[in-house]
Amino acid sequence: MELLNWVMEPFQAGFQIRALLGGLLAALMSSFVGVWLVLRGMSFFGDAFVHGVVPGIAAAVVFNFSPYLGAALAAFVMVSLLELVHRTTTLKEDTAIGLLFVGMMALGVVIISRADSFQGSLTAILFGDALGVTWSDIGVQLVFVIGVGMLSLMLYRPLMTLSFSPDKAEALGMRPQLTHWLLLLMIAAAVIGSFQAVGTLLVLGLLIGPAATAALITRTVPRMIMASLVIGIVSVTVGLILSYHLGTAAGASMALVAILGFYLVLTLREATAALARRQRSAAPAEQGAL
Repeated sequence: MELLNWVMEPFQAGFQIRALLGGLLAALMSSFVGVWLVLRGMSFFGDAFVHGVVPGIAAAVVFNFSPYLGAALAAFVMVSLLELVHRTTTLKEDTAIGLLFVGMMALGVVIISRADSFQGSLTAILFGDALGVTWSDIGVQLVFVIGVGMLSLMLYRPLMTLSFSPDKAEALGMRPQLTHWLLLLMIAAAVIGSFQAVGTLLVLGLLIGPAATAALITRTVPRMIMASLVIGIVSVTVGLILSYHLGTAAGASMALVAILGFYLVLTLREATAALARRQRSAAPAEQGAL
């Protein structure tokens, strides 16, 4: 009974329920997209993308317009600049990503430094304000969740083929370039729809953590997606409970639980494998002794 009270206590107030709903919606979007980021080895790109929306949100705060619009514009600019570097230079993609990673982040800080409440605004943009999520924010998130979910279903086969064999995707006429651009759109939607609840920097924890953990314990993509969804939901819920009882930042707690979950599962898996190897090596010795 005491454990149940301990679990339920953080969600007694309305703003805490909104924080939970906002976090769960962020986890849903992030899990849909994160699986493809992990399978395609695009985690570094995802990190850069997360930083890339910062100047758009910062401009929205300073000039008083929709942060969702600002983030969308910033995401468009970043993707366009990546494509420009890719098409006009011989530099590898990670070089362009690294340049934009720092450049967009620095631009965001420069813009937000013009705000009267510089530190407060910067903290809210980078690390989110889960306890400040409103019903209006949740409504916007629902729109993003529906959009990302529909795109995930429509692009399941093209993304699957592209993740494992781009040449096969091309041969089958699946238009891999278009699929790639639509995946970028899904990443942008997940980041934009989650920054209020988790923060632009910490949303990467929900994008990569649950998907990477799911990859450790599943063998098929559908199971990986389902496991990622469950792990994301658990990470958000446990993170908010710990945040309430320990007095820590909500967004950071959710992201940290997702990352720690990966290392916990990895450690358990390796320990189990080591024990199994030891038992197999001990079996012949015992048979020989007999």
